Amino acid sequence: MSDFFYLKEECYEANMELNKLGLVMYTFGNVSSSDHNKKVFAIKPSGIPYEELKPNKMVIVDFNNNIIEGDLKPSSDTKTHSYLYKKWPNIGGIAHTHALYSVAWSQALKDIPIYGTTHADHLSTDIPCIPTMSDSMIKGNYEHNTGKQIIEYFKENNLDQNEVEMVLVGNHGPFCWGKNASKAVFNSKVLEEIANMAFLTEQINPQVKRLKKSLIDKHFQRKRGKNKYYGQ
Repeated sequence: MSDFFYLKEECYEANMELNKLGLVMYTFGNVSSSDHNKKVFAIKPSGIPYEELKPNKMVIVDFNNNIIEGDLKPSSDTKTHSYLYKKWPNIGGIAHTHALYSVAWSQALKDIPIYGTTHADHLSTDIPCIPTMSDSMIKGNYEHNTGKQIIEYFKENNLDQNEVEMVLVGNHGPFCWGKNASKAVFNSKVLEEIANMAFLTEQINPQVKRLKKSLIDKHFQRKRGKNKYYGQ
């Protein structure tokens, strides 16, 4: 058995969950699962239908984009994943989808405003949308530059990747991450639902205002704060 079977299994299960939740269409979308001690990650192979996936088809890649194990080409987004893992050693999983409402907001080049407590349960800020990539970056090492753009945006805007575990890449779509691949998928579903709710909210009331700070603080702190009391 492969020394990396545990990574392949986790990666496979996360990719299948992404599909089960309706966050992908056809072969679009991918999840990776990393081991920072070994500086490798497992990722979905490129262009393979979900019904044909098996744990042993996941590709093992190191943080320098070298294929360590696998007969198939890894996801075309591999270089984005590897760059994020290199720069953020505390994240264990990354998910990228082409989910309907998340992509719509990214194509509109708009942050998703924090309108309600569902949003505030998961983060205390708007969900950021990064501006469209420059022509020079697009013509360069595109997937690598996508990761670089995410990292630089978070630095420039003083965003903490441990609190804001999701982002919209302008005109492209969402990337989410977490302590493992399962959490990255969870965050992807949360992002899609918040994107849907925000869209409907603006249709019902185009003059809607952001959620007031006291409610943001209460809901975020009770679920994710130092003295959280949500759950068992």
